[in-house]
Amino acid sequence: MLRTRICLAVMMLAASLHTASAQTATTPAASAPAATTDAKPPGKIKLTMQKLKDMKAKWAANKPKLKACRAEVKAKGLIGDDRWFYIQDCMDKS
Repeated sequence: MLRTRICLAVMMLAASLHTASAQTATTPAASAPAATTDAKPPGKIKLTMQKLKDMKAKWAANKPKLKACRAEVKAKGLIGDDRWFYIQDCMDKS
């Protein structure tokens, strides 16, 4: 679990440094149209955050069940990714 937290912190730090360097870089106006044609897929962190946002939006439709699942998570003392995976499994149950 500690290793997971350290890796997550390093990935977030790397992403923030990459964003900061991208904001400070200056590019000529002529190269701007070329950058839009070479679109790269979003990073793994953004995909994970997007997936989490999608799951939360889906879960918001059934608030009583989500509340019950969160109570189970709290009772079990789950944290981090374990918490989200448990909620996902709980919400998928009928």
